[in-house]
Amino acid sequence: MEKVDTEEVVETTESTAAAAVPAVSRKVRRRRKRSRPRSKTIALKRLTREELRVGRIMYPPVDDIRPQTRAECAGKARPCPYVACKHHLYLDVNPRTGSIKINFPDLEPWELKQTCSLDVAAEGGITLEDVGEIMNLTRERIRQVEVRGLAKLKMMSPSPDRIGAVPLPDDEK
Repeated sequence: MEKVDTEEVVETTESTAAAAVPAVSRKVRRRRKRSRPRSKTIALKRLTREELRVGRIMYPPVDDIRPQTRAECAGKARPCPYVACKHHLYLDVNPRTGSIKINFPDLEPWELKQTCSLDVAAEGGITLEDVGEIMNLTRERIRQVEVRGLAKLKMMSPSPDRIGAVPLPDDEK
């Protein structure tokens, strides 16, 4: 029988085991804490009359004329000061309930890197990760929204028969 050095065997198994195991396992990556706080929703139904009164006093209506078209908005200063604009990324207002969703509760509007969704769209194609970072959502949630949007577009588009398209001839040989 051949004598085997046990220290060599231990070193060999440790080196192959270290090469096979990734530095961070998938489970650890999934459980990693979010880098930003989650968005915060303020439901108008839950605010007291006193809170609403104080809000009206602190933030009176502004008579500043906001841009009405994309052309008017494109040349304005960035970050965009019009937080109430429907294209602003800082907050979203639900038209049905009136609730306000603050997408970046840890930042002020002027601290955002990107403030207008139209500016992001004008840049061109970006990855789901980048969109998720801009909107403070996960990559998976962005993918779900994309799938839902594409399904809505597909439902709304007319069929080729309805628009009078001529079918392509079959290749007969």
